Amino acid sequence: MAVVLVAEDDQDIAVILSRLLTRAGHTVVHRPDGLAALEQAVAERPDVLLTDLGMPQMDGLELTRAIRRSADLADLPIVMLSGHLHPGDNQPIEAGCCAVLLKPCPNDKLREVIQELADRGPHAHIANGSCPAHHAVSA
Repeated sequence: MAVVLVAEDDQDIAVILSRLLTRAGHTVVHRPDGLAALEQAVAERPDVLLTDLGMPQMDGLELTRAIRRSADLADLPIVMLSGHLHPGDNQPIEAGCCAVLLKPCPNDKLREVIQELADRGPHAHIANGSCPAHHAVSA
């Protein structure tokens, strides 16, 4: 299965996400902030990035934009999981996220989106960073 990099500053949520994705057959690497996640992505490219929005050092939007600017990582599938967004908020999609999910997100939905992006693999994003096959903000 896929290697999923989880960028999440809340340790309790990170543990839950790691368990959920590990049980789904994925290998999970956790980093507690956006900057550490970017460094990990550069060092050992994951198959999918699952990022929170609000984090220290570098938030999820900054992390997504940095990845989209990187020649080596620009095609990395990115999912944003946040409790600070609302349906219709386009900032994550404009930054280059492939999917945006709201906390609390049903486990089945999260597993489905991660698996779909892992199966799709690396893919190009249009000029503004948007993913041509993105998922709208959803619960």
